[in-house]
Amino acid sequence: MTARIIDGKTYAEGLRARIAGHVARLQREHGITPGLAVVIVGEDPASKVYVSNKARQTAEVGMFSEKHELPADTSEAELLELIERLNKNDKVHGILVQLPLPGHIDPNKVINVISPDKDVDCFTPASVGKLTIGLPGPVSCTPLGCLMLLRDQLGSLSGLNAVIVGRSNLVGKPMAQLLLRENCTVTIAHSRTRDLPDVVRRADIVVAAVGRPRMIKGDWIKPGATVIDVGINRVPAPEKGEGKTRLVGDVDFDAAAQVAGAITPVPGGVGPMTIACLLANTITTASLINGLTPPKDLTP
Repeated sequence: MTARIIDGKTYAEGLRARIAGHVARLQREHGITPGLAVVIVGEDPASKVYVSNKARQTAEVGMFSEKHELPADTSEAELLELIERLNKNDKVHGILVQLPLPGHIDPNKVINVISPDKDVDCFTPASVGKLTIGLPGPVSCTPLGCLMLLRDQLGSLSGLNAVIVGRSNLVGKPMAQLLLRENCTVTIAHSRTRDLPDVVRRADIVVAAVGRPRMIKGDWIKPGATVIDVGINRVPAPEKGEGKTRLVGDVDFDAAAQVAGAITPVPGGVGPMTIACLLANTITTASLINGLTPPKDLTP
């Protein structure tokens, strides 16, 4: 068996096109232009590229885009003051603060200051609570992207056995909540789970988000299972030259692709979905702030 490759890049392109249509409809019917503000503190090169991509894609779909690039020595008080201003800015419907932050800034303080109404990353306690009990609101971007890809591949997920390897607040825990909503039987496993290979072998759906390169082996995968690899790990690539690296996931892709029914590659799988779902969440928050029902094709 050779697995179908789940092309997240192509799906994300289609999702952004749908988002652009929803933006145009909100502007035409309600005079609303969804707005996203992205804040970065410091000079981390990878973060700066990521934030620039977010700002560019926000503008490309017709949204209002605002980017705040602050020096690394910005005080915690200055950052909190900026977020308070964004909370009060009617042009901004979504606020994202790029993590990690410099060591002198407490990320929990920053997250807690973001208005839950504008929390497009679903990090605030209020947003997490809404997700847990199923109230309307944005959903963590990467798990939402994983869910969209799973639905696209499998249709109904009801009754399937799903194993999530990884228990982070960013991916593992919200992914479990989303799959429970889909009526899956959900197991959250992690690096300390006993007999982890046997646990994974029982899964119809495997979501790998543990942060260890190629940790999940091909013989851990149930024949025909759908594998969503969230991991992004940089490893040496001597075949490219001295000091060169390449990206791999948390799954041993070559081996797993011989067993799985469908699998996401790294790169080109889940990664492109994250920014697209950030834009989708901004549509959701803009709709809710204005008393409108968010588009069903952008929400769980």
